[in-house]
Amino acid sequence: MPDKRLEGKVAVVSGGGSGIGKASAIRLAQQGAKVVMLDRTPENAEKTKKDIESAGGEALVIECDISKPEMIEQGLGQAVARFGGIDIVFANAGINGTKAPIETLEIDEWEQTININLRGTFATVKYAIPHLKEKGGSVIITSSINGNRVFSNIGFSTYATTKAGQVAFMKMAALELARYKIRVNAICPGAIDTNIDDNTYPTDDLKEVQIPVEFPEGDHPLKGAPGKPEQVADLVLFLASDESSHVTGTEIYVDGAESLLRG
Repeated sequence: MPDKRLEGKVAVVSGGGSGIGKASAIRLAQQGAKVVMLDRTPENAEKTKKDIESAGGEALVIECDISKPEMIEQGLGQAVARFGGIDIVFANAGINGTKAPIETLEIDEWEQTININLRGTFATVKYAIPHLKEKGGSVIITSSINGNRVFSNIGFSTYATTKAGQVAFMKMAALELARYKIRVNAICPGAIDTNIDDNTYPTDDLKEVQIPVEFPEGDHPLKGAPGKPEQVADLVLFLASDESSHVTGTEIYVDGAESLLRG
């Protein structure tokens, strides 16, 4: 049996019911971590929990809408009450939100994406700090190539802003929390085969501002296709484990060089 790198660790994953969150929750559990999933769709996270338990792992699902800070604080408290502490936090939950021209984007549409992606990340990290300070740990934030290397996805001004903000926040947090041996990093996926498009709401007037761009050889140089959630989960595992013990304050791109072509 392979050595379990996270034996005895407790990992909190937001958005563990699907996509990158699901793949990462399973990967962390495979390496011995007890996994707590904070998810606004607990019925989906329960399916992930069953997959973990069927493989001999341990998991807990807590209903949590990360746009509501009080639910995050309570959820982290429940995780500590159940497992005695927290070692790893994967702030992953988020949405694409409304895809629209800046001129016609409604303020409440802007705020919805900001509150879920950016404020939710802030609150997740903020309320995790008291539980991580005693022993140290690893915080991983799901950002994106959008807002960091890629700015050609017209209509995604809010989404890109949140993703750029997450990286800036990660760097501030990494420096501030280094004294507590808390590492903070961000992953920046490109196109990954998930269902996040279900949380994308394009408006009818988007075509008026779109700039057509064509890539004759395709826009995924390494493999010619979007990545898989499991490939991102491997990076999450690395950042969660002691193998990355000297890595903090860093954004890591997992996109098969897509952003180098599209930026």
